[in-house]
Amino acid sequence: MSDILVSARRLTRRHALPKKTLFQRRGYTTALEDADIDVREGSTLGIIGESGSGKSTLVRLLLGLDAPTSGTVEVDGRAVDATASARSLHWLRRLTGVVFQDPYASLDPRMSVGRIVGEPLWALGIEGDRRARVREVLAQVGLEAEMTERFPHEFSGGQRQRIALARALVHRPRLLVGDEPLSALDVTVRAQILALLADLRRQEDLTLVMVSHDIGVVQSICDEVVVMKDGRIVEEGPTEKVLQQPQVAYTRRLLASVPTIDPPGDRPGVGGGR
Repeated sequence: MSDILVSARRLTRRHALPKKTLFQRRGYTTALEDADIDVREGSTLGIIGESGSGKSTLVRLLLGLDAPTSGTVEVDGRAVDATASARSLHWLRRLTGVVFQDPYASLDPRMSVGRIVGEPLWALGIEGDRRARVREVLAQVGLEAEMTERFPHEFSGGQRQRIALARALVHRPRLLVGDEPLSALDVTVRAQILALLADLRRQEDLTLVMVSHDIGVVQSICDEVVVMKDGRIVEEGPTEKVLQQPQVAYTRRLLASVPTIDPPGDRPGVGGGR
């Protein structure tokens, strides 16, 4: 069995609510509660659930982008302290890359593509020919080297997501996290980026965590899946088993909500159907 690259235990994240009066006791809302999760090195883990189920909160805690109210996170055997200084978390940033949902919002419009993609190399102090590495990773995601002088607004949505992916990979991380990285793209481009992710996973020997509300995406690329509801993990296991033989009523409802298209012969008045 593969080694565990990411391990979290009893992760909880609560947010304080504003007080309406001076003497009112402060209340809290719980975004995540008692989550245990292991990500095996070299595997692809899917995290699914409805909006507000806690998916993004979970990955932010795993990446050290937010601090848990309680619980622990370890990456490659080291404890993650999200309250530590940015410099003391360089080891974690070196190990991880992340692609967010909206490629345009995640790219600085004032920076050229070359600067955007190369930023992690300079920020993390990675030695070597940085410009050559930028050109190399752009080619890897299907973009041309001369695009380094252009700006985000000059690209299509699919191209911008490739730029975001290049930036996430330029420093050769071991873990790549996608937080709904395909949901802002049309169907054709989504399929292209999904195929690219599968290729990159094999080429770079990546561990991949994919947050998605699209069960088809998770089914096509993920080895294991975690199902979340109201801030809790309600089911987990091998993707094929969970999606074909769900044990929890919520998972069954989630799967039943996926739209399907009947074959022409099964529709009334088409191909002899009644």
